Amino acid sequence: MSGCSGKNRRKVPFRGGGFTTRPVRHAGWVVLAVLIAVLEWGTRAGWIAELTLPRPSNVAMTLAELYRSGLLWTHLAPSLLRLLIGSALGVGAGVLTGLMMGLFSYVRAGLLPLVAALFPVPKIALLPLFVIWFGIGEASKYALIAFGAFMPMVVATYGAVDNVDRTLVRMGQSYGLSWLSIVRKIILPGALPGIFSGLRISLAIAIILLVAAEMIGAEHGIGAYILQAGSLYDLERLFTGVVILSVIGLIISKGLDLLERRLLRWRN
Repeated sequence: MSGCSGKNRRKVPFRGGGFTTRPVRHAGWVVLAVLIAVLEWGTRAGWIAELTLPRPSNVAMTLAELYRSGLLWTHLAPSLLRLLIGSALGVGAGVLTGLMMGLFSYVRAGLLPLVAALFPVPKIALLPLFVIWFGIGEASKYALIAFGAFMPMVVATYGAVDNVDRTLVRMGQSYGLSWLSIVRKIILPGALPGIFSGLRISLAIAIILLVAAEMIGAEHGIGAYILQAGSLYDLERLFTGVVILSVIGLIISKGLDLLERRLLRWRN
């Protein structure tokens, strides 16, 4: 209607945000601080028995003492080395195997039943077998962590490659792109979000298996430290080890966030 005046026009809000999340700064730290404050208050007031849960302030003092004594790095260094080597081997092999399964029909047909059979097996249950095969030294720990990180990466990478939009692949073929160019420019970028999801799961499982491996035949390591504290029923030291593992997981998660934002800027 041409007679409508400009003042009666209403601006229509933009609705094409695509369900993008809005960053809320410091919300996680606030929740964590509130949780710690509640636990501190509960243990001091007697609502929470210190025989079941130590005071967060005592755990902080134990962690500070561990740092001052130099034992923190004594236990942390071997754990980080085991986690790095085992995860690198498992993730690298898992991504390569998943890509092969996603790209080649014969590899998929040959390996898919094997992956389906091995994936549900609890990896911790295989620790005695790895000790028999590789000995009680470092090799069995690397092997267990690598195997635990390998299986989720295979499944995640294979699924991510399989879910790449085939219309984009056909478009690349119609433009005369080579097979290698299609893989490099279409399939790999399209599969990266799924690969990162699998990487988060694999590294979390690797940390769990690191602790389990260090509880058998390891003199130093976060897992050995937690085992010693548990055998003495020293809850403050035990929770100190748990806090260290949580910090490692948090650092890994933040690092993956930065890497994912850098590599997947095209999604924004």
